[in-house]
Amino acid sequence: MKVAITGSTGQIGTALTASLRADGHQVVRLVRRPPHAADEVRWDPRAADAGDPVLAGVDACVHLAGAGVGDHRWTAAYKAEIRSSRVLPTRALATVLAAASPRPAAFLVASAIGWYGATGGAPVTEDAPAGQAFLSRVVADWEAAAAPAREAGIRVAHLRSGLVLGSGGGVLGRLSLPARLGVLPRFGDGQQVMSWISLTDEVRAIRFLLDGPGAEASSGPYNLTAPNPVTDSELTAALKAAFHRPDVPWLRVPAPLLKLGLGDMSSELLNSARVLPKRLLDAGFVFEYPTVAAALKAELAASPPAR
Repeated sequence: MKVAITGSTGQIGTALTASLRADGHQVVRLVRRPPHAADEVRWDPRAADAGDPVLAGVDACVHLAGAGVGDHRWTAAYKAEIRSSRVLPTRALATVLAAASPRPAAFLVASAIGWYGATGGAPVTEDAPAGQAFLSRVVADWEAAAAPAREAGIRVAHLRSGLVLGSGGGVLGRLSLPARLGVLPRFGDGQQVMSWISLTDEVRAIRFLLDGPGAEASSGPYNLTAPNPVTDSELTAALKAAFHRPDVPWLRVPAPLLKLGLGDMSSELLNSARVLPKRLLDAGFVFEYPTVAAALKAELAASPPAR
């Protein structure tokens, strides 16, 4: 199988590329900079012919690129970047894929549990409506941007990922040092529910929807979250335990201070969202790491894949 991947140098893309290659698949990595390797091809999502003829002959496309939600304070300009970096490339890719001959069989598009917004800890599954927060609106537009591919008969699946816990970067990369030093605080009251997934299961779920048994019938939104969400307090305690550090429950950053320091982005640390992977489980997917303790033990012991 020949698979085109955007965001292939990120945490998830790097691991997915390694997984596909290990099984003998050909990967074409779409990058916005000059290519550094034989399998990289430069593309400009703003161009009218973005990806063409680069995408000719691919069997599937996995679109993972987008500006990091937690990389900067959410100024008006960065909010615009978060939105445009998701919506515009998705629409460009969907349009090119729809016009390709032959068309690829599948278009898997990164999405996020931000679709649901703050749910107050109540469980939600894929049939829940979009929330009204900034990220909820972004995700709704992001998923809608894939319409040209879907209308052309290409199978489109939306990967609504939670917090991805993996070695070498991402959320775990930011939290590991303070946890290792024993100074990782709770955020707010620590009772907000965090929906997470190990990097291992993130990649396994993507492969399940891309080329696993029954993949040809997999379309629409899928929550890529472990079946056992945890509170911020439980995640903090589990991280400290993984590094054999004592837990200090009173060490916390009050919500008003977080809002003052991070602005609107603080909602990502304070909102409560219990997002369950109903469609994955119904399709027969089995999580390798369904609990956060097992996931942290495995991921912290793993070496990140070569980029």
